[in-house]
Amino acid sequence: MKAGKAGMTRREVLGSLGLMALAGRVGFSPYAAQAEDVKQKAGIAMQLYTMRDPAKKDLADTLKKVADMGWKYVQWSGMPNQSADQIRAALDKAGLKCIACHCSMEPFEKNFDEQVAFWKTVGNKDVAPGGMMKDCTTNLEAWRKGAQRLDAIGAKLHAVGMRLSYHNHAWEFEKFPGDDRTKEDILMESTKPENLCAEIDIAWALAGGVDPAAYIRKMKNRCPVVHAKDVTIDGKKRTLKALGQGSVKWDEVFAAGKEAGIQWYVYEQDSGEGSPFDYAKASYDFLAKQSL
Repeated sequence: MKAGKAGMTRREVLGSLGLMALAGRVGFSPYAAQAEDVKQKAGIAMQLYTMRDPAKKDLADTLKKVADMGWKYVQWSGMPNQSADQIRAALDKAGLKCIACHCSMEPFEKNFDEQVAFWKTVGNKDVAPGGMMKDCTTNLEAWRKGAQRLDAIGAKLHAVGMRLSYHNHAWEFEKFPGDDRTKEDILMESTKPENLCAEIDIAWALAGGVDPAAYIRKMKNRCPVVHAKDVTIDGKKRTLKALGQGSVKWDEVFAAGKEAGIQWYVYEQDSGEGSPFDYAKASYDFLAKQSL
């Protein structure tokens, strides 16, 4: 993805002033800023990775169809490479707002200010990698170094009013030899809550042998953005489904989410039967009727 402008645009300056004004309210946390317009009720959004294939053919048409389903908020990921201004313009034209993104962490280590300017232009404050950096997965020592790197990036993001989260798959709930904790637990225990949150992928947590509701409660006040994903599990076979059509016990998840302070349920479906527009619409209808 092309980097955004390093200097602050007028839009960014106004946005920063708005965030500062909100921060002056009693009890306000910058982390809750994006939930302001949903009034204490958790918001729902679509992870655009779900629409990566049609977006390759026609991004504008794909975004329009996403909005026509009823979605108002999205997480940017898997889309064609564009500048920050182009992304913002495309979203504005479709009537969509970006509340989070998936992106690589290495660019933040190389040119932090440029990346911050990029995503603030797009409009989101939440940032998450799709997984651990590739050079930090081989063993326990490498994993701990990865945790240190994420903690450092998260501290810098926290200082500029942004928030870093980590998105899990099933394998993060496995263990390294010599440590009884899961990789996910090592990561969370090795980083400060204000520097790294858990972007819990509910389906992959279930596939990893974890009770999603119990894990959400374990991450209370540390999982503001989660991925709402459903799956059926038959032995080693895992089949992703539209929300409400798999094995996830959503009533338990939503109850846990209220206790844990989830701000956004971001629907994502990596694959599925039929058109992504069909299962995305079914998932929107499922989420829209919930009391979150």
